[in-house]
Amino acid sequence: MPAPDADDRQPWDYTLPASAIARYPTDRRSGSRLMHLPLGETHVEHRMFDELPSLVRPGDLLVGNDTRVMPARLAARRKTGGAIELLLLSIGPGPILALARPMRRLKIGEILEVEGGARATLLRRAEDGQVELELDVDPVEHMEKVGQMPLPPYLERKSEELDRERYQTVYAGPLGAAAAPTAGLHFTDDLLSQLDAAGVGFAKITLHVGIGTFRPLRPEDIARGYLHPEWYEIPPETAAAIAATKASGGRVIAIGTTSARALESATTEGNLPVAGSATTRLFIQPPYAFKAVDGLITNFHLPRSSLLMLVGSLIGRKRLMDAYSTAVSAGYRFYSYGDAMLLL
Repeated sequence: MPAPDADDRQPWDYTLPASAIARYPTDRRSGSRLMHLPLGETHVEHRMFDELPSLVRPGDLLVGNDTRVMPARLAARRKTGGAIELLLLSIGPGPILALARPMRRLKIGEILEVEGGARATLLRRAEDGQVELELDVDPVEHMEKVGQMPLPPYLERKSEELDRERYQTVYAGPLGAAAAPTAGLHFTDDLLSQLDAAGVGFAKITLHVGIGTFRPLRPEDIARGYLHPEWYEIPPETAAAIAATKASGGRVIAIGTTSARALESATTEGNLPVAGSATTRLFIQPPYAFKAVDGLITNFHLPRSSLLMLVGSLIGRKRLMDAYSTAVSAGYRFYSYGDAMLLL
């Protein structure tokens, strides 16, 4: 797909009233609003997410990220009694990457007492403010026992029981994400069945979402041209489904920026991703010509984020920022538990 006209070095910023942030999910997953921005056109359509089957065509293929979010937030204490919050970013085996807050006074070799009777030994400081640590228990079992879901800080609340279900897609599979692939949160089993009955395919990739996805970009991030690393896998059956869709004239629609990033990372030549697993640092920003992805379902993203720039790479910065202004005026809900956009 040709890239839209580039207007890339302009500010990726906008003003959002605090009341527009969705701090809780809607009563029904598919009960959110859907802003449709037809590609190659200029108008905006205001829909509901459960109208999606009427906005796609038979022969199209939806590709979702099936990563499962870890209940990765753990409370810990130093021997001095000081409280530390740990956010695990991997599950091992071996040393585990994590965020530790506050980290300023922590020492390498220090042992933290973790809620639930575990101990964490700090092994080293890693890049981007992370630490590497070792737990004396199985991290997956311990997270399931006492961990909290890693809600984004802008929700300004602690994880609740409902988040165990709602901050997870209905098609979640392999455990390993530190944040949800939020565009997928709108889908229900019933909606997927409706899409299947309408002749729309559904395939999965896995990309374990890292915490860096949601951090505001710094000038040095843009200058270096690559992002934090994230592991992904394209199953052979997904690669085959994409090839068949392209051959028959259907469109490949990524559910979320993480799915788009994985598909584009795996597409080194032509427009077909190669099956397999790898680590990506791909930074999609204008001007960028999408290869595998023909359309995108996505939530409304933070200002100055790589996610915002990825979406703008598909429709252009000006049209995207105009759409965000319209969304604010029209009362759309923003961010992880918010409403969605369809770029198709």
